[in-house]
Amino acid sequence: MRNGILVPGAGRADGAVVRWPAPPPRVTPAVRLLSPPALPRIKVLHVITRFTAGAGANTLLSAEGMDPDRYEVWIAGVPGGELWQRARAAGVRTVEIPGFRHTLTPADPLVLWRLVRLVRRERFTVVHTHSGKGGFLGRVAARLCRTPVVVHTFHGFSFHPYMSRPRRTAYRWLERSTRRLTHRFLAVSPRVAQQAVEERLAPPGQVDVVPSAVDLGHLPERFDPAARRMFGVPRGTALIGTVGRIDIQKAPLDFVRTAAAIHSRRPSTAFVMIGAGPLEGEVRRLAAELDVEVILTGHRPDAARLVAGLDVFVITSLYEGLGRALTEALATARPVVATAVNGVPDLVEHGATGLLVAPADPDGTARAVGWLLDHPAEADAMGRQGCRRVRSAFAPQAMCAAVDACYRGLLGLPVPGPVAGPAP
Repeated sequence: MRNGILVPGAGRADGAVVRWPAPPPRVTPAVRLLSPPALPRIKVLHVITRFTAGAGANTLLSAEGMDPDRYEVWIAGVPGGELWQRARAAGVRTVEIPGFRHTLTPADPLVLWRLVRLVRRERFTVVHTHSGKGGFLGRVAARLCRTPVVVHTFHGFSFHPYMSRPRRTAYRWLERSTRRLTHRFLAVSPRVAQQAVEERLAPPGQVDVVPSAVDLGHLPERFDPAARRMFGVPRGTALIGTVGRIDIQKAPLDFVRTAAAIHSRRPSTAFVMIGAGPLEGEVRRLAAELDVEVILTGHRPDAARLVAGLDVFVITSLYEGLGRALTEALATARPVVATAVNGVPDLVEHGATGLLVAPADPDGTARAVGWLLDHPAEADAMGRQGCRRVRSAFAPQAMCAAVDACYRGLLGLPVPGPVAGPAP
């Protein structure tokens, strides 16, 4: 505050500071005043592909956390995600768009038409897009409707080296073609931001890093014996586990190979995979072939809490924007071993908050897990440091404040500050 003028820490998207006189204090308590008229709110539409854990949960947290007196928030996306009911219960307006799929389909022009109708009818001030398909269709619809502000968040990327070249080329083109339709870009980690610029998905200097928040308030901050008992594994037995959808991205067969390598050196070690997915059958067959027992829990709504019962948390992902399950594991002070892909090294500092390994290297992953088991004091210290880091930097309030500052900067609005005191 300078002479009654608000000087916020965050300003316009071009870096200039937005200044506006702070309001003086009320001369009487609000309860004694007549009710003021309702002021118009800023209408925001989030367009996301799959409204499920990960990018979907992050988007929901940002929608729930915005000031309801200032923002009216909507979410539109693929029907059937697990978060729609929670969004409605939180007062977020929702639109499940028929025909919307996470892959390219002949129905996409119809989905675009439905999005255009929605945006044109509701006259949103901000369209904020997420994911590959949602980012493309949402930004095209916003441009066709001349939406004043368009923001896109990179949670990860729709293309990766493990898909076919034609498909990878198509998705990269979709993301590149809409960068000129976007006024500001957000990324969930520094390396994701860097990759977005290097891939020419966003212009240099136009990406702000906003850590992907996770609701951590319900998770224990240390090892939880009750969570361990859920697996039926004695405390004296080392328990190595992972959480995630059992699909190609998470490389679950690499986790099984890692388990087999550890088991050959430490036969008493136990292993668990928390989650469900299309590769469950292959996981069971490979585990039987390698003669290693891996507990498969299936989908568990309490997966984040169960992680607190592990001795070491492992992710073997081939690509990963940041990793919600990884953030939750760190929040419970678990020692972690993670593949050094995309934004993961921004979260796991090697030797400080965990250990990094190369993707598709089960033997290297097994050696890293063995090192943590052989050095319990160091593993415990890494877990504690990881816990402190994510609980301070990944709070939903911090993420929502950053998103709010982005919207305000693009709209020329000042970031709120303290009420001005009486003149001397």
